[in-house]
Amino acid sequence: MGTIERIPEFSAAVDSGLLRFLTCGSVDDGKSTLIGRLLFDTKAILADALHAIEKTSTRRGMEAVDLSLLTDGLQAEREQGITIDVAYRYFSTGRRKYIIADAPGHEQYTRNMVTAASTANLAIILIDARKGVLTQTRRHSYLAHLVGIPHLIVAVNKMDLVGYDQAVFESIREEYLAFARQLGINDVRFIPLSALNGDMLVDRGDNLDWYQGPTLIDVLESAPAAHSESDERFRFPVQYVCRPHLADNPLLHDYRGFMGRIESGAIAVGDEVAVLPSGHRSRIKDIQVGGSSLPRAFAEQSVTLLLEDELDISRGDMIVRTGDGESALVTRRIEAMLCWLGDRPLDAQRKYVIRHATRETQARLDGIAYRLDINTLNQGTADDMAMNDIARVAFKLAQPLAVDRYAENRATGAFIVIDSSTNNTVGAGMIL
Repeated sequence: MGTIERIPEFSAAVDSGLLRFLTCGSVDDGKSTLIGRLLFDTKAILADALHAIEKTSTRRGMEAVDLSLLTDGLQAEREQGITIDVAYRYFSTGRRKYIIADAPGHEQYTRNMVTAASTANLAIILIDARKGVLTQTRRHSYLAHLVGIPHLIVAVNKMDLVGYDQAVFESIREEYLAFARQLGINDVRFIPLSALNGDMLVDRGDNLDWYQGPTLIDVLESAPAAHSESDERFRFPVQYVCRPHLADNPLLHDYRGFMGRIESGAIAVGDEVAVLPSGHRSRIKDIQVGGSSLPRAFAEQSVTLLLEDELDISRGDMIVRTGDGESALVTRRIEAMLCWLGDRPLDAQRKYVIRHATRETQARLDGIAYRLDINTLNQGTADDMAMNDIARVAFKLAQPLAVDRYAENRATGAFIVIDSSTNNTVGAGMIL
């Protein structure tokens, strides 16, 4: 696994596109402070927001501004000095736009971290230089890898509290690398920093001259955006079938549009498509956005597709390009890695609802192959799952789903599990 230590060369394009990234790690590692410092140093804080946190910091008797208050927005969080919910912040620089998700560090809020990680393209794993690699560091690293985040940055924070000692940084780096090799992580960078003082975030500072690598913002500016690193298969889950009121416009008598969001890939007018799970085929007659026609559409665009043929299509069906569709599996049984988020354990006797893209179906547990010990990565036998457990499971489905392997498509390879009696989301799965 020597490749794990290689620093890949990211593209240096002027416009690098939108980057969604996540900060995670153990409690009190400084995630909220890091984001606050990043926003402050990139001049992304409005004057009134800065004034508000200055007043709060003064009221608490602090000598310096507590930048963590920029993301710890809930009253309960501010009172306890912790992050409970996922806090999202948006900012931009001259080169790209960012969406930041600040995940909670406490174990009981791991479910919130999974939610944030599901859409991120990069994760910053924070480690307190005084404490080293902890259980929650391993858990969040494993979850980031499990949900398919392709790029990891290990930020060894609070270097100011260990005298900016290079030996401390190198020791943590070696310990984390040993763990990462077990997981098969092959793209990770290590950056020593002090979020409190701003060393190695936007400016290099004067205290880490032994570190010759890029700053945090340098890595973020050049990291690949989502959907940019490989050719993706076209996947379009139908959200709504649009049939305008004929009395309003009789000319639209034959109008039948299929509305939704392109989850991956691209489509053009004239392309042959298949509808799953039925397998019926047609061609794209028109692509519309806001009443205007487009010759082509891409991932993350919300569009209306019109087909040349009259097909029976409803919400939950998947439109795929014919050449791309062969990899999608229509099945009534799925095997997946499951993160259990519910307060009540997973019960083989209960019925659950699985929501995959825009389709829902009832499901029953069809077995637990193993439960993972996050500390040792050992695979043990299990009959149930408690909150924050991770296991390989199988579900039998009442209706067929058109799915991809999660490793190939994060959108159509993921699902959530809903408790049908409470309507609570109790699990998040990645199809194998």
